[in-house]
Amino acid sequence: MVIGEGDMGEAKQRMVERAGGIPCGEPEAHHASLAFVALEDVRQAEAAAIRLRGKGLLVNVADRPDLCDFTAPSILDRDPVLIAIGTSGASAGLAKQLRLRLEKLIPQSLGDLALTVEKARGKIRTRFPAASDRRQALDAAFGEGGMLDPLDPRSANRVDAWVDGASADAPHETVTILLTSDDPEDLTLRQARLLGSADLLLHGPEVPAAILDRARADALRRQLPYDAEETSGLTIILRRKS
Repeated sequence: MVIGEGDMGEAKQRMVERAGGIPCGEPEAHHASLAFVALEDVRQAEAAAIRLRGKGLLVNVADRPDLCDFTAPSILDRDPVLIAIGTSGASAGLAKQLRLRLEKLIPQSLGDLALTVEKARGKIRTRFPAASDRRQALDAAFGEGGMLDPLDPRSANRVDAWVDGASADAPHETVTILLTSDDPEDLTLRQARLLGSADLLLHGPEVPAAILDRARADALRRQLPYDAEETSGLTIILRRKS
């Protein structure tokens, strides 16, 4: 349900329609599950939110996160790939500008890449029967500069060639990261990418969990009894295509 006026109300209605919803007015509230309130008058917006919530609807009030049961992220659409950018209601404008920046980086062909990989799923499983080998091969292909790099507009046309030529015997590579602080925000871009693709992490007891959490959830972790002066070191072992 959409209760709104002017440009703000029209924008909410377009958003609902684009998502496949059917906007309705308050008399049809019993058909709805969600309500969007886009009213400039603060008192009217508050009253509408209370009234609709009393009818069992989850309510979103434009520019009033304190009155919202949920927030609506800014959506980057590369169907079937959707990227949602939300700020928990802190700033819709910030989410929008982040989306616009990403629009410039992410090619329109990303959706085609996803659909082509989906169609090739059977061939990929045949090529890599073991789940670990399949994951490692896809990690290498989708990685920066890989044959199926998501940011390369040509990747969708390479899927068949990649399946036919990809190797499951990617070599091990051992990399040591020397941490400069306990803050994961201080990781370099290269360090963050390495953590995201590591199969095994060997770390000292002093490496903070916030750093280790930047790795894949399925990466193996082993704590080693390093000497005190070496506890800031994090050794990761990668298995990726060279």
